[in-house]
Amino acid sequence: MEWKGRRQSSNVEDQRGASPGGLGGGPFGRGGGFRIPTGGGMRRAGGGLSFGTIIFLVILYFVLKAMGIDMLQILEGGPVNMPGFEQSDGSQAPRGSAEEEEMKAFMATVLAETEDTWNGIFQAGGEQYEEPKLVLFSNAVQSACGFASAASGPFYCPGDRKVYLDMNFFEELAQKFDAAGDFAQAYVLAHEVGHHVQNLVGVLPKFNQMRQRMSEAEANQMSIRVELQADCFAGIWGKYTEQKGLLERGDLEEALNAATQIGDDTLQKRTQGYVVPESFNHGTSEQRMKWFRRGFDSGRMSDCDTFSGSV
Repeated sequence: MEWKGRRQSSNVEDQRGASPGGLGGGPFGRGGGFRIPTGGGMRRAGGGLSFGTIIFLVILYFVLKAMGIDMLQILEGGPVNMPGFEQSDGSQAPRGSAEEEEMKAFMATVLAETEDTWNGIFQAGGEQYEEPKLVLFSNAVQSACGFASAASGPFYCPGDRKVYLDMNFFEELAQKFDAAGDFAQAYVLAHEVGHHVQNLVGVLPKFNQMRQRMSEAEANQMSIRVELQADCFAGIWGKYTEQKGLLERGDLEEALNAATQIGDDTLQKRTQGYVVPESFNHGTSEQRMKWFRRGFDSGRMSDCDTFSGSV
C-alpha cells in the first residue's frame, strides 16, 4: 500500500507504557501511589503538621523533583509530567523502536484514509461523520468497556467510541495466523472502524438491546451478521483506497487472506483441530472474504445489508 507522505490522523492516543488504570486521580495513577501520613503518634508543630510529617514532605519533594515531578505544580493543579508516560493530550507520547514508530505512522495514515472515506460517504447522505479515536497501548488498557489485555486483540468500544490496538498483534497476525502484509494490517483497523460506523448508524445499539432477550445461540448468529457487515464496510474503505491509486499488487489478496485466517472455522481448526459451528460469532473464512469483497466491489453501504436473508 502506498502510504508514506500522506496525511496522518490527529485522532491517535498513544498510551504505550501507561498504566492500564490511567493517570487520573493523582500523580501516581488511580488507586495507587504514596499515602501522606496525617497524624497519629507524632508531636505537632504549632498545632498543625507534625515535625515528622514536615520532614517527610521535604524528603518526598526532593525525591519527586529528582524523578522530574514537580510537587508544587501538582498542588497548584497543573499538569503532572510523568517521565516515560504519555500526557493526556498525547503531546509527549512514548517513543518505541524505529519499526514501532513507522507502524504508528502507518496506522495514523490508514486512520486518516478511513476518515476521508467515511466523511465523504456521510456528507453525501446529508449526515456528519464523527471520527473515532485510535488508542495504541501495550500489554493492557482500560476502556469504557472495561479492562482488556493484549490477548483480547484489537477492539472497538462503543462506550467511548474508540478503537483499541496493541501493535504487537500484527506480529502475531503474521507469524501465528500467516497473514502478513501492510494491507492485511490496514484491513484490521478498517474493520474496527466499520464497527464505529455501525455505532453511528444505530446497528450496534440495536444489537446490544436485542441481545439481552436472545439465547446464546441466537446472539452468536446475530453477532456474525454484525461482524460481516463490519467486514463489508472495511471493503468499502478498500474500494475508495483503490480509487486513489494507493493499492499495490497483492494488497487485495493480503486483505482477503487475513479475512480467511481469522474466520471462525479456520481459527477453531488451528487451535482445537475441529469446528463447532454453533459457537461461531464472527463468521466463517468464506463469509468474511465474501463480505469484504462485496464492499470492495460495490463501494456502497446499501450493499452491506447482512441482516436480510442468508449470509
